[in-house]
Amino acid sequence: MRSVIVWVNGTFGAGKTTTGTLLAKRDERLRVFDPEGVGYLLRDALADHEVSDFQHYESWRRLVPVVADEVARFTGQSLVAIQAVLDEGYWRELVDGLARLGHEVLHVVVEADPAVMAERIESDQVERSARRWRLDHLATYAGARAWMTAAADLVVDSTHLTPEQVTDRVWALVAERLATRAG
Repeated sequence: MRSVIVWVNGTFGAGKTTTGTLLAKRDERLRVFDPEGVGYLLRDALADHEVSDFQHYESWRRLVPVVADEVARFTGQSLVAIQAVLDEGYWRELVDGLARLGHEVLHVVVEADPAVMAERIESDQVERSARRWRLDHLATYAGARAWMTAAADLVVDSTHLTPEQVTDRVWALVAERLATRAG
């Protein structure tokens, strides 16, 4: 195995970005990798092939593992990928692609009570323009929750936890996996 890809999954308002960012700060062997960057590249390059979500581009699902592999290879670090993937077939494509390139995927799902997630989305001042889109995807997450939690190595409910407590729970699993790889 080349590296561990810690994929922080869940939906908007669950605490994925905060958890992933705090996690990467815990250890110099970890680096944040944002799969959305690949999506933005494709959205611009394929503007005449409009989709409602760049994850619908087959190219996105093929390129994310390749780009993650290149970043991990170049830096020598394991990656913390922060991205909601709510389609089980898409998730399988990503995991299979990363495995073919020699990476182990640690799938972490961060979730919260639906009312809490909606409240967090409503109060987010960073990306106000995405508010409606995010709220609309809470139902999609609810429909995907069963397969996501079944496919997860760890599920953390952030409803009553601080960001640091959520990160502590994820770090316990990641630290163990990194120690196993080093040993």
